[in-house]
Amino acid sequence: MHRPTHLHRARTESFDVCVIGGGATGAGVALDATLRGLRVCLIEREDFSAQTSSKSTKLIHGGVRYLEQAFKKLDWEQFRLVRKALRERRYLLRNAPHLTRPLALLTPCASWFERFYYGTGLKLYDALAGNDNLAPSRQLSSAEALECIPTLRREHLRGAVLYYDGQLDDARFGLALVKTAARRGTTVLNHACALDFGTSSNGQLQTLTVQDELTGERLVVTARLFVNAAGPFADAVRLRANPRLAERMRVSKGVHLILPRTVLDGDTAVLVPKTDDGRVIFLIPWQEHVLVGTTDTEAHLHDDPTLNQAEVAYLLDYVRRYLDVTVSPAQVQAGFAGLRPLLQADPLASAKSLVRDHEVEVDAVSGLVSIMGGKWTTYRLMAQDTVDECLRQLGEAPRPCQTAGQLLAGAEGFTPEGWRQLSPLPEDVARHLWKKYGTESQAIVALIHQRPDLAERLDEGLPFLAAEVIFAVETEMACTLPDVLGRRLGLELLDWAATLRALPAVTGLMAGVLGWTEGEIQRAAQAYRHRIENERELAASGQNQKCTA
Repeated sequence: MHRPTHLHRARTESFDVCVIGGGATGAGVALDATLRGLRVCLIEREDFSAQTSSKSTKLIHGGVRYLEQAFKKLDWEQFRLVRKALRERRYLLRNAPHLTRPLALLTPCASWFERFYYGTGLKLYDALAGNDNLAPSRQLSSAEALECIPTLRREHLRGAVLYYDGQLDDARFGLALVKTAARRGTTVLNHACALDFGTSSNGQLQTLTVQDELTGERLVVTARLFVNAAGPFADAVRLRANPRLAERMRVSKGVHLILPRTVLDGDTAVLVPKTDDGRVIFLIPWQEHVLVGTTDTEAHLHDDPTLNQAEVAYLLDYVRRYLDVTVSPAQVQAGFAGLRPLLQADPLASAKSLVRDHEVEVDAVSGLVSIMGGKWTTYRLMAQDTVDECLRQLGEAPRPCQTAGQLLAGAEGFTPEGWRQLSPLPEDVARHLWKKYGTESQAIVALIHQRPDLAERLDEGLPFLAAEVIFAVETEMACTLPDVLGRRLGLELLDWAATLRALPAVTGLMAGVLGWTEGEIQRAAQAYRHRIENERELAASGQNQKCTA
């Protein structure tokens, strides 16, 4: 993806559909629409998957908690959501096998009744998945549970239930959607902020003024139809198109911690089935670390949510309750917070009770199509429903959706053991590249053959290479330090200290490709370092308000 080329196309061509928002849903809509023969432009204010889509719990799941709520409330909508998500789970696992994998999850039980209760519920979960079930759930004795996870707390352990869902590298998956769409002809732009709509004489949207956030240049995108896929920020786009619309979105804040891998032995995750305030929490093996989350608190819309000391204490408390380990805030290696876009039907409902389903809305006044709500696992179905509606609005004949069988960038020819072909790279590096880039790893190896110095690690003991930085800037439209460290490599979300150690090398590599001046290098590095240090400080000693997750 060459950004100047896409800028030129956005400036000079006209489109059938312009998608606003480059997260999972927006990228999914762009890919789906392009595969159905529409001319598509995708714009993103920050970077692809910069907000919610890179701040998830990294799970591909039907939603065990939603199934429990469906039973308790006899809520058919919750059942429908679980069934749809379980059906979609197979497509994510199949279309990007380098970025996804099945994941075993264990639920510890404190009584024989709990074991029966959760075991029965998970058998229904299996049944709802039908032929798409990954593996049968089963009840475990205490000894079997400890064999899976030796660090489980033995006190009050009366067995467990084991079941299977999936795991994904969310930021890379979102980027793979964008790259695949671009290869099929979509015009894609990151760091491009939607400013104002232009309308025809009858009030229908026909142009969008966009500002390049890197240069300040403004351009006008012309399209027959505009799709709002801005996630938590969807209301801002809706009201810009039609100020008389009622707000529909609410957001909740979810935070996650990253702990050392020694906290959780093995490859099995833990689902904490209930907290004092009715949430579930996951403890998940994640890229040689352990991810713990998530909270679910009412929140205000914010461009850069962060975690605080109270949220750290809340999550660590549940780690101690369920694992026989000593953990302290000093062991938190990184953390991140994201905003979930919740579609509001009842303004008085709590964030915890809102169904994570989606809705496609068409504004009759402006013609804006908005896709709202949903969750990562159902992004493809959300995109399908949106493009179906786009075709109706454009007066086009129905065209079948093709995304169910569309392999994403890096998946073509992928085999689990393909990392062995990446010799003479060290095994940890080869495995890392294969999981993050799939068959595109060969392009990174080619860079190293051209410039052997790019085989240098960005931080000792970690598998991230200098070549990945060059690859991200030259082929993946990475323009800023957060683009590279936060999303292309993902190091920022794993280890703050290692990120800061790698910062000088990454800055120098990016500057060489992008032609940054010495002043630009210093400003970029200083701003990034300040943000990471601020996040570390907030997590360690920030606002110590009560965390009502």
